[in-house]
Amino acid sequence: MSISRRQFLSWVSLFATTTGIGFTNSTLAGFATNQTGDAFDFSFEELIKQAKQLAHNTYQAPPKPDAHVLDEIDWENHGKIQFDTDHALFANGPGQFPISFFHQGRFFRVPVRMFVLDSNESTTQAKEILYNSHLFTMPENSPARRLTSPAAFAGFRIQESRLNNTAQLNWRTNDWAAFLGASYFRAIGDEYQYGLSARGVAVNVVVEGVQEEFPDFTHFYFVPPEDNSDSMIIYALLDGPSITGAYRFKITRRHEVIMEIENHLFLRKDIHRLGLAPMTSMYWFSEKDKKTAEDWRPAVHDSDGLMLWTGQDEHVWRPLNNPSGIQISSFVDNHPKGYGLMQRERRFSEYQDAVHYEKRPSLWLEPLGDWGEGAVQLVELHTSEELYDNMVTMWVPKEKARAGQSFHLNYRLYWQADYPFPLPLAEVCRTSIGRGGEPGVSRPPEAHKFMVEFHGDIFSTLPPNTDPFADLWTSRGRFDLIYVERVPDGKPNQWRIIFDLILPKQDKGDPVELRLTLKSQGKVISETWVYQYLLS
Repeated sequence: MSISRRQFLSWVSLFATTTGIGFTNSTLAGFATNQTGDAFDFSFEELIKQAKQLAHNTYQAPPKPDAHVLDEIDWENHGKIQFDTDHALFANGPGQFPISFFHQGRFFRVPVRMFVLDSNESTTQAKEILYNSHLFTMPENSPARRLTSPAAFAGFRIQESRLNNTAQLNWRTNDWAAFLGASYFRAIGDEYQYGLSARGVAVNVVVEGVQEEFPDFTHFYFVPPEDNSDSMIIYALLDGPSITGAYRFKITRRHEVIMEIENHLFLRKDIHRLGLAPMTSMYWFSEKDKKTAEDWRPAVHDSDGLMLWTGQDEHVWRPLNNPSGIQISSFVDNHPKGYGLMQRERRFSEYQDAVHYEKRPSLWLEPLGDWGEGAVQLVELHTSEELYDNMVTMWVPKEKARAGQSFHLNYRLYWQADYPFPLPLAEVCRTSIGRGGEPGVSRPPEAHKFMVEFHGDIFSTLPPNTDPFADLWTSRGRFDLIYVERVPDGKPNQWRIIFDLILPKQDKGDPVELRLTLKSQGKVISETWVYQYLLS
């Protein structure tokens, strides 16, 4: 779980250039015949069968090239290796999005095999794109030149359109989706920024006495797209000690990025915590808990909250925490309608950072079909800096994950700034915590003050001279000094709730669970604010 954000997620922007490959004469432009393998029949159904068969066999890790040479390809040397843009897959078409490849190195050791597909009326065939160091530009003394078989690619990324090429979005220097390392992948949002990541699967995240596994995407198959299409279709094979899988990705580039994913997973071994459709992000601190961070910036995070749309049609907002250790929250559900790690703070002034956290995409997941019973689990790990992704959220089925079982999921991922659907309720836009106080009002020393701010057009439908009702709940302690008021900034449709949580002074036990919903005339008019208050 200690995945370095700068070292594992920001690599995409380290490589300024990209990649001519394919299958027919046009799509294989730039490749000699000895740089592609022999053709063989391919179908998604056969890939699923291959994954299922693998699960019946003992796991064998992919062979890797010389470990000592890989170790020499550190961050500095890896950053000097760039794919030659003249050799990009689909650089001359078909389609508008060329594909470039990443080189192996110290931090990307697993070889990943790449294939391009070609279809006619009766069959689809695959041909492997063979690794060759000449496809990359690198210094003469680069240790990568000493790599021998089975050297391969480490991952790939999808470049911006070659048909709509501009100085601002030059396809050779700008990409919009990337797959690199284990089963991690990510995309930019409508603000043209990378941020959090998704994963193909999560295996045994934070299970006491059990080491987490990171299965790998070992094979990718690229479908040549239509020239006027804004989508790419990519197939992938996943393999790991406890699980195998076959994936189909339909990845669409509009102003935002949308991914439709189908997977078929097969278990080799029992898995204590099987995380399906996981996503991972970084949360260090925000305004509500800046006391935990020694930093000059007001906030540092790629996501600031977990959003849920439950099978019971409840909308939930859970602000993220940076705990002193490990916290796991489980939101039991049946037929969930969606969940995501969201970035709601969207002003530069909230971060004051040139890396522009305010432009990081939110990631919303929409289940396609019935996911049954289970729980959205949120794992929060401590971090003392912004270098690590310390947040994980995933769907954990109620059914035990036993060897021999299989799972099949369909879902859609939205990489964009905001929630992708109209929200008919007021949404939480700010959570603040502190001591506070009012002149002349006596407050006990064990009081903890909260302020939760809501925005929404639904407030304009309130009856005249009527305030929303704050429905509050706590797992322990009691509430005092509850105020419901308009935000005094002169802007419409903004309300805040201020209250004290009174806890015994000696109470230093488990976190306190809090819930708040705004109602009017007995009807819910807001998201449910759910918070886990960590006592120091």
